[in-house]
Amino acid sequence: MRYRTLGSTALRVSVIGVGTWQFGGEWGRQFTQKEADAILDQAAESGINLIDTAECYGDHLSERLIGDYLKRHHRARWIVATKFGHRFNGFMNRDDLFSAADASKQLEDSLHALQTDTIDLYQFHSGSDAAFQDRRLWETLAELQRAGKIRHLGISILGKGSELQAQTARQVGAEVLQVIYNRLDPRPEQWYFPHAKRDHLGILARVPLASGLLSGKYGSGTTFPSTEVRGTLDTDKLKRDLAEVERIKKTEVPAGTPMAQWALAWCLKNPLVSAVIPGCKDPSQVRSNAEAAKLID
Repeated sequence: MRYRTLGSTALRVSVIGVGTWQFGGEWGRQFTQKEADAILDQAAESGINLIDTAECYGDHLSERLIGDYLKRHHRARWIVATKFGHRFNGFMNRDDLFSAADASKQLEDSLHALQTDTIDLYQFHSGSDAAFQDRRLWETLAELQRAGKIRHLGISILGKGSELQAQTARQVGAEVLQVIYNRLDPRPEQWYFPHAKRDHLGILARVPLASGLLSGKYGSGTTFPSTEVRGTLDTDKLKRDLAEVERIKKTEVPAGTPMAQWALAWCLKNPLVSAVIPGCKDPSQVRSNAEAAKLID
């Protein structure tokens, strides 16, 4: 495994992390504690030290599975990142809750679920610019940081993008940007990377495998069930993306290199990217993801 410093935080994160949206049950299956343990055990064995979760991956469900694991293992070896801003109501159904009071309550709920005294990275989660510009919110988060409940603040920028949030992250006390970045969507290189470089912000690349499309496993005509996140994707865009994946596989991926590992390493070719946080369904995927670190120059 390789490690990079996460912006100005001084945290040394593994370049491959573990994304845990799947633990919340919106990717077509539920995970038992035993299954979550096996994934995190393999992550530890592979040298991974970064876990990314959120308040609304289930109603703190992902956090509870992680917290149960952490109480039985060495908490200090892990860098735990979670998020705030939503209440989970059901499959792909959330309420936005970005007030200072809401953030304070969600933090307490996350600390309880994760069975920890402090969150290493607490991230504003896919909120609007209007919610982001609430000065009282950031004042409250700074108070909670001084109280030791939060080590560092970050911004997980919403899918449609917000250059404003990247441009003013440092002003509100954030040190990390989490952004959708992969071979099919390189736009953050123009939208966010210049701000990160100027303000010494760490970058976490989420959806680095484009929801699994860049694994190379899915061919033309693939569809996904309505019971999982990918079943909500626009069908025309999915068709175009699958065609582009096939082109990339033929023209860019070296022979003998698993496409998923190549795609993760592609994200990490820019040293501004501190880590990628792919999801995983089992220990074998964790092992494969971790192997991508060997492809980094």
